[in-house]
Amino acid sequence: MSVQRPAADLARVRFVAFDVDGVFTDGRFYLSDTGVESKAFCTQDGFGIRRLLAAGVEVAVISGRNSAAVALRMDDLGVRHVVQGCSDKIAAFDSMVEALGITAEECAYVGDDVPDLPLLARVGVSFAVANAMQELHDACDYSTNASGGFGAVREVCDLLLSARQREAT
Repeated sequence: MSVQRPAADLARVRFVAFDVDGVFTDGRFYLSDTGVESKAFCTQDGFGIRRLLAAGVEVAVISGRNSAAVALRMDDLGVRHVVQGCSDKIAAFDSMVEALGITAEECAYVGDDVPDLPLLARVGVSFAVANAMQELHDACDYSTNASGGFGAVREVCDLLLSARQREAT
């Protein structure tokens, strides 16, 4: 992971929001002849999310698409903040941050494509997954080594947890 910010900034993160397609997944979805959609999720990413939640870091997903698979996976992981079919990610993010009583500077966002840029600019710490569009790598504080759907979420989780642990000692 390319590191461009001090660990103290990472240790301050109390809320992490993720895009879904291209971040939790490799960006593809499967659509059957009968219209049933399915997605592949990385189990290691799921363990990272559970560890973040156990450490008291709030987690959200904000997606422009609607997917029953996303709702099921996030419910299984214990992610309470799930916004799908979202045309205004900043408004969704601002609503969650206000409800949690935290500032945008205490938040991180992980994205992969141009629609994520406004929200990436709004948060305290921004991440682009390895397979993100170049504009995101140019704009973000960090770029993961792993691609979306192949451990990028876990990489972000581990980096945040490691920073919190270092800050606590």
